[in-house]
Amino acid sequence: MKLIVGLGNPGSKYADTRHNVGFRVIDALAARWSIDTSQEKFHAWFGKGVVGSEACVLLKPTTFMNRSGQAVQAVGRFYQLDFADVLVVADDLALDPGRLRMRPSGSAGSHRGLQDIIDRIGSESFARLRMGIGGAVGDAASYVLSRFSAAEAGLIDEVVGRAANAVECWITDGVEETMNRYNGLVSD
Repeated sequence: MKLIVGLGNPGSKYADTRHNVGFRVIDALAARWSIDTSQEKFHAWFGKGVVGSEACVLLKPTTFMNRSGQAVQAVGRFYQLDFADVLVVADDLALDPGRLRMRPSGSAGSHRGLQDIIDRIGSESFARLRMGIGGAVGDAASYVLSRFSAAEAGLIDEVVGRAANAVECWITDGVEETMNRYNGLVSD
């Protein structure tokens, strides 16, 4: 079983903000795979289905970004998942819009949602797909909670689709192949 977690903040106030690109990828996957993610379970919106021959859980924590680990820990314990079967999709201030970066493990950098997951599960050994949202202009907290400009919106829609493709590649071909195919810009 694979667990795909999209990070974001719940509520219409945060919809389509830079910080919620992880939620957008989960929504794209749910639509693509016909998985209903409206069930509230594990401190998250939750859905389960089969992709190819692999059982998959889609998760959007409802605990707000900085407490995302609560949901990941709960579902991981329930299904007794190995860290190698977990992929977290999150925004990244250090990457330009349109850039994806898959890694098999690593630190949280300055991302508090990733840090909470690491703290709660006690490991950095889970895959993460970071999506570039551009560098903050001014206050980083205000920037990540802002919406994309009209000029960026088309690119972000495209990169959400590319990120969903990367998740599918991770499920079928593993993290190394996903890194080879998807790390870089949409136009790469």
